[in-house]
Amino acid sequence: MWGFCSLIDFSFVFELYKGAFEVLEFPSMAAILNTGNVSFFLWLFIWGFADILKQTRGERTRFSINFSRFSKITLASNFIILISHIGFCVYKFLKHEVVPSESVTSALTWSLATIVTVYSFFSRRDEHTRKWPWVLVLFWCFSMILDSVSVTFIIFNYLKSKNMHIFLSKSNLVDMATFPFSILLCFDGLTYRVTKKHEELDEPLLQETSKDTSAFTKSGIWKRVTFNWLNPLFELGHAQKLEFNHVPSIPESETAQEAACLLEESLQKQKTRGSVLTMAIIHAIRQSLAINAIFAGVNTLASYMGPILITSFVNYLSEDDNDSSYQKGIILSCIFFLAKTIESLSQRQWYFGAQRIGIRIRAALIVLIYKKSLSVKYGTTSNGNIVNLINMDVEKIGEFFWHIHGIWLLPIQVLLALIILYMNLGFAPSMAALISTILVMIINVPLANMQKDFQTKVMESKDSRIKATSEILKSMRVLKLHSWQSNFKKKLIALREKEQNWLKKYLYTCSAIAFLFWTSPTLVSVSTFGVCIFLKIPLTPSVVYSTLATFRILQDPIYNLPDLVSMVAQTKVSLDRIKDFIIKDSTTDQDFVMEQDVAIEIEPGEYAWDTNDLDQRKPTIKISQKIKIPKGYKVAICGSVGAGKSSLLCSILGEIPRISGGRIKVFGSKAFVPQSAWIQTGTIRDNILFGRGMNKGFYDEVVDGCGLDRDFETLVDGDLSVVGERGLNLSGGQKQRIQLARALYNASDVYILDDPFSAVDAHTGAHMFKKCLMNLLDKKTVVYVTHQLEFLSAADLVLVIKDGVIVQSRNYNDLIADPTSEFARQIAAHSMSLNPLHETKTLTTFPQTNHGAPLELKHEPCRTRVGSIETIPQEESQSGRVKFSVYSTFITSACKGALVPVILICHTLFLALQMGSNYWMAWATEDEGRVSSKTLIEIFVVLSGGSSLFILVRAFLLSVIAIKTGQNLFLQMINSVFRAPVSFFDSTPSSRILNRSSTDQSTVDVDVPYRLAGLVFAIIQLLSIILLMSHVAWPIFLLCIIVIAISIWYQAYYITTARELARMIGIQKSPIQHHFSESISGALTVRCFNQEVRFLNKCLKVIDDYSRVTFHNTATMEWLCVRINFLFNLVFFILLVVLVHLPRASIDHSLAGLAVTYGLSLNVLQAWVIWNLCNVENKMISVERILQFANIPSEAPETIKDYKPEPNWPTLGQIELKDLHVQYHPALPTVLKGITCIFPGQKKIGVVGRTGCGKSTLIQALFRVVEPTKGCILIDGIDVSKIGLHDLRSKLGIIPQDPTLFQGTMRTNLDPLEEHSDCEIWEVLNKCRLADIVRQNKRLLDTPVAEDGENWSVGQRQLVCLARALLQKRSILVLDEATASIDTETDNIMQKTIREETSRCTVITIAHRIPTIVDSDLVLVLDQGEVAEYDSPARLQEDASSAFSKLVNEFLRRSV
Repeated sequence: MWGFCSLIDFSFVFELYKGAFEVLEFPSMAAILNTGNVSFFLWLFIWGFADILKQTRGERTRFSINFSRFSKITLASNFIILISHIGFCVYKFLKHEVVPSESVTSALTWSLATIVTVYSFFSRRDEHTRKWPWVLVLFWCFSMILDSVSVTFIIFNYLKSKNMHIFLSKSNLVDMATFPFSILLCFDGLTYRVTKKHEELDEPLLQETSKDTSAFTKSGIWKRVTFNWLNPLFELGHAQKLEFNHVPSIPESETAQEAACLLEESLQKQKTRGSVLTMAIIHAIRQSLAINAIFAGVNTLASYMGPILITSFVNYLSEDDNDSSYQKGIILSCIFFLAKTIESLSQRQWYFGAQRIGIRIRAALIVLIYKKSLSVKYGTTSNGNIVNLINMDVEKIGEFFWHIHGIWLLPIQVLLALIILYMNLGFAPSMAALISTILVMIINVPLANMQKDFQTKVMESKDSRIKATSEILKSMRVLKLHSWQSNFKKKLIALREKEQNWLKKYLYTCSAIAFLFWTSPTLVSVSTFGVCIFLKIPLTPSVVYSTLATFRILQDPIYNLPDLVSMVAQTKVSLDRIKDFIIKDSTTDQDFVMEQDVAIEIEPGEYAWDTNDLDQRKPTIKISQKIKIPKGYKVAICGSVGAGKSSLLCSILGEIPRISGGRIKVFGSKAFVPQSAWIQTGTIRDNILFGRGMNKGFYDEVVDGCGLDRDFETLVDGDLSVVGERGLNLSGGQKQRIQLARALYNASDVYILDDPFSAVDAHTGAHMFKKCLMNLLDKKTVVYVTHQLEFLSAADLVLVIKDGVIVQSRNYNDLIADPTSEFARQIAAHSMSLNPLHETKTLTTFPQTNHGAPLELKHEPCRTRVGSIETIPQEESQSGRVKFSVYSTFITSACKGALVPVILICHTLFLALQMGSNYWMAWATEDEGRVSSKTLIEIFVVLSGGSSLFILVRAFLLSVIAIKTGQNLFLQMINSVFRAPVSFFDSTPSSRILNRSSTDQSTVDVDVPYRLAGLVFAIIQLLSIILLMSHVAWPIFLLCIIVIAISIWYQAYYITTARELARMIGIQKSPIQHHFSESISGALTVRCFNQEVRFLNKCLKVIDDYSRVTFHNTATMEWLCVRINFLFNLVFFILLVVLVHLPRASIDHSLAGLAVTYGLSLNVLQAWVIWNLCNVENKMISVERILQFANIPSEAPETIKDYKPEPNWPTLGQIELKDLHVQYHPALPTVLKGITCIFPGQKKIGVVGRTGCGKSTLIQALFRVVEPTKGCILIDGIDVSKIGLHDLRSKLGIIPQDPTLFQGTMRTNLDPLEEHSDCEIWEVLNKCRLADIVRQNKRLLDTPVAEDGENWSVGQRQLVCLARALLQKRSILVLDEATASIDTETDNIMQKTIREETSRCTVITIAHRIPTIVDSDLVLVLDQGEVAEYDSPARLQEDASSAFSKLVNEFLRRSV
């Protein structure tokens, strides 16, 4: 650095360095060298002697000769330095000259050091223990420092005397020759000491996975600097399409487990401070951050060498030709090249290190969020909120570490710029530059604050949109069945428009900041040169160009201040959001000492879901007496809808907040079966095993007990069939039985079952009760909720609950003996529901031989499996280059691309005027008096002002394009998704759609337009600089063509690998979201089964998979930049050499200075081109992914003009099925096989049959969820396949088996289309016995409904769905297990209400409760997709051999 600065002819710098060097005279240097050499000689000798003794006492060293490339370099460097010192001493001795003492001590010390190096190399047993002794490393560092001081002396003396003989001195030759090797030794020693220390700590943990060590970890220093460790990956990616398994593993430090452990340790240490999370993150990465800061600092210092040296070079071009001048020019060119090379390499290491830190922090935070989401109880976790935390906030924090060093680099950059300006112009102009810089920064501050506020609003509105999108995707089947998707799409678009309004303000603010960024050099230069002219400070081309180069560098800190403020603010918002989430209270389960005979001990207490709800008048559950449940007891819980049965189970599990009283104790392991089935994506077997090993005998017993063996026969892959997200391709009964099998196979001590028999038919329910509760769980403690009162007699204890209070707690016989009790009232309602069965047929008419035999539809076992669960396909990804059509679609999406040429013209004019203003200043000041001062500054202001105007127009138009393009692509995708068939949502996890709607859409909104524009702008600027340099020195043009050709080849070689890595990033991120979503929805089950560790391990795996491709994708970009940077640095170096060789008379000094000034930014600009070129294609994959979902094959049209039914259709409601065949997929068997029957209008039709017989398929065919392969369905004589889907579905009503509520209010759930008055809504609420419940909240119809209706019981949700259907008043109504989760008394009232309200409707009822069907006009019995029986219930029961008659008989026998 001293040698560089001595080139500047400023007296105060010269005198400063001169004084410093005079202090460090050679005698004192010799003393330091002698002292150090003697000390290290003794230290090396003692260490070697001690280590040899240690080896002889211990195990004998097994020498290994396994030379790595860098090990050879290390050994060779030692020998070269040793030979140099010995050679110098021998030379002096042979010349009969006095050998200096420092030379002797150096030779002796290096001799011993070389011996120690060889010894320690051969005594290292393997690569994992390879490290150099500290004494050797310190000696290398000591020698390197002394050599650097000596070389600095030599360069300073030469620049001072201009005498080339200084370099020919023998001692100086030794110092200069050994200096590079000293640097290599120092670097190697420090690298191994630092990296191997970490590996030693991790080695015991990594012994099992040592074979999977990452390519990065195994690489040496040279490979890391040049990124050559990626060469095998590039070779593979160039030879074939890169697959995920081709990507090497990531370093251990970047794995999610390692990163999370470090962060959690830091959190424990920092927990007493205020900013816990922020300080913990800094503490966890402090070492990596410090190393990264060194690279950032070196890069900054190297970047400022250009403005320092340019003055000397431009002055040199003005000097006369002579030999010494030529040598000076070559030295200046070499220094330029060295500085640019250091700048490039340090920048690459800085950026890559920052990305590594970001990957580490991203992984750690995701793990923390996941752990918290699993541990937080009481249903306070929102899926949409979690998606935004991991998609937006965690990503934002990860990106921040790319900018973090700007905080401390900013004042250093400004200070360095001011020093250069002070040396060039003096005090007053530099102060003017400082004031104008501060002024520009002050102007940026309010803009940055606005940007921060708008960004916060964008995030909040995005939260709302993603949350709504998540809810809509989960309920898409229901929306399509009701034909509500268009209305919900409008609501989603309205949320997007709200987001877009904030996005507009944000992007326009960004445009203003970008305008200030590009015009800041102009503003600062105008004020600075204005002061110079006013004070009559002489300006020369060298001073002008140095000043302009400084202003161009000063542009970054000016721009970075608001950007940093914004980034810090955004990161703080994200940190606060994550901190608020992870500090939520999470109650850990307490282990209780096992009591001998007690399984559950219930203490008196009160429990409430929402402890902060001011409208909560009373607790949800109130327990007034202590209850002890002995081991092996069967405890039944019954009560009406909304009484608190499920809440009581949750209080036993500790999942509901306790506001007073004692804790409920559960002794032993627990298994839980929730009322709303939770099924994981995967095979059925995996869902049953749930992390436990396979015990084939017990597994078969469990499968048989749950009645799943028959289902496995009908599936192509049996229990290895893959189920979709949330079990969408399973029936309700199948999901319920699978999760019951999961609980049984867990072999727990206590079983808690929430209405497990509601979703199955009578026969299956009886089979499960006998096989599971009475057989497999005979000696287990079971607490079960049921609305089938016939299952209560087997219980040892029955708890009757009403309004959250246990009103009765006795055995079954004692309860029925009390005729006035709540339980007796429920029994009476149950008996009333059986009256229609007794009236139709008595039990005595059935043959007694059937008693106790399985009652099932008689047929031969199915040999050809007739159904299949469709395997969830892997996410599709394109291969090869991003197609040109993707680019053209994106570019022409806004105003058909009309604004693009306008923007390009504005940028070209901006560059031309900017270069013109710079050239004007140099040309006008070349000769004193060439132009007047007034003309000089006026033309400069005009040219600069013109360039600023064009940049303003460019920034504004670019924001307009970004806004319009993002919105258009969003609408294309959302319209396509909403028009997709239901089968698309069954086979596509919602996380894939959410990923595109959140991450990809955000990339398109604020990233892709600016990346693409930045690439084009940088290419134009790069070409303009090349043309400028070629104009000054025409050979440069040929060289640039060669370099560009090589760069294009490198880029083409790079992109084949990088493109696939970028695609993998999007693909590997979806599993993280899917696993989060699945885990959150089943968190209660995961906790109850103690499966947190297994789920966490899966989370760690999917995070590591994502980090793996992100790490290598980042590294590949740096690999390319290192190579292209070197090529363009070489171009700049050759330009300087050419200018040195050219005759002075043939050079336009001003133009040459301009070329050198702009050439300084050549490597930065080229890096920006390459960076954007790579990023654009990588980011365009987001556009490609959105367009992929913008072209989903759509279902049938919503309306068909030529076949539009009458407005009052259907009037009668008659449904005719003609030879109906339905097949889900051409490769799958036919499900419905030639069904032909008529459902008369305004009649009640019941549909029964075993699981898999085709009941749900029949309903789906009616709604055209699946199209018939043969035959047709006629409604009032109109073929439903010929009319639009909206015209069909909007005329049909359905109450689905899974009750679906939306977040909002009771009004919006009952009347989503806002078609009915409050009076009509209250009327149906009264009919459905919901009015009293709604009135308990003072907000009445605005009573809040949580996400998925979680604050309402499942039975209450079914009543809301029933009220919704009654409010619509359709001519045809389908009830699919509409009252399965309702108690018998409420069901009786609801059935009466349905009969009264639908007296003029055609009602198709699918139900497992026989009383619900027995009063139908007709009953259709399906078997294997065919009509088994179809007649009135009375006639079917008259035939004792009929399937329906046997079903009724079984139900009566079970119920009596």
